[in-house]
Amino acid sequence: MVKGVREARWYEKLDDGKVRCTLCPWRCVLEPGRVGLCGVRANEGGKLVTLVYGLLSSIAIDPIEKKPLYHFYPGAPILSISTVGCNFRCPWCQNWHISRAKPNEELLDYVEPERIVELMKRYEVPFLAFTYNEPVIWYEYVEDTARLAKAAGGFNVLVTNGHINPEPLEELAKYVDAANVDVKAFNPVTYLKVIGGKLDAVLEATKLMKERGVHVETTYLVVPGVNDDEEEFRKMVRWHLEELGPDTPLHISRFFPAYKFSDRPPTPVEKLVKLWELARKEGLLYVYVGNVPGHSGEFTYCPRCGKPVVKRMGFEIYEWNLTEDNRCKFCGEPIKIVGKRWRSRSRWTFL
Repeated sequence: MVKGVREARWYEKLDDGKVRCTLCPWRCVLEPGRVGLCGVRANEGGKLVTLVYGLLSSIAIDPIEKKPLYHFYPGAPILSISTVGCNFRCPWCQNWHISRAKPNEELLDYVEPERIVELMKRYEVPFLAFTYNEPVIWYEYVEDTARLAKAAGGFNVLVTNGHINPEPLEELAKYVDAANVDVKAFNPVTYLKVIGGKLDAVLEATKLMKERGVHVETTYLVVPGVNDDEEEFRKMVRWHLEELGPDTPLHISRFFPAYKFSDRPPTPVEKLVKLWELARKEGLLYVYVGNVPGHSGEFTYCPRCGKPVVKRMGFEIYEWNLTEDNRCKFCGEPIKIVGKRWRSRSRWTFL
């Protein structure tokens, strides 16, 4: 079998050799020889196959705050891997060189799932992120690798657009410990016409992960003229508050010119601050300003006394005002953080 090509797990066989992919809400119907919207799932001889099993476009050790995850083992290193392709068409994509690439267009390295776990053990990094491009379309490899990492005592993270059907997500969620879901707008028309996705499906997937015990944080990239309307943002915040809870972190990130939106200016910092204040007034307890290093919106504030309990500069923590059990040192209020702060001397025992 060609490296990278394996039979997919979520599809139906139809008449005349056609197949229907049931992984994401697009449910692509493919004739023999055709490739799905994601660019990495194809009909070969009446079977749906993944073209990228074990094929890596990137591998690196990042700070976990880069995902971004601020309330999941703060300060931890995380092994981050990706392939190519995406089931969205965001015209501002920062990683378009891999999200828009095809398996035969990019120099990819074949790495078995067992090898990923070996690397986690070698470098004593018990956290694994499927990131950079959309991990949903890499489903078979993500599931196999996450299962092995979990069995070895590791933790798995998805950095995802959340465009996945409930059934495959139910299976995958068994091995996922944390996720950052990029909610790219709160207008279904924008999602369909600009982003190339279905908003309702993203919201349902995000809720499902939360219900299954996955630690969830969301990101809202503010793109001028696309999703920066205050009332649209307010609707998203209220959905977030009602469906995910006030203690689920929200990251409001600054847009920078990229890909097809290279001619647009970055999001004004004043706009981000206004939305940050709006979200906090609506009742969200942990709201962050992203992509503005040095801004006080990067800090975690105690919901009770209002003092900064975690101060950050970009992806670095430089002040920690929490007790060993993650309580505010000033007033004793519990701060919703999974795990303890990771320090350079931290060690993890793999099985």
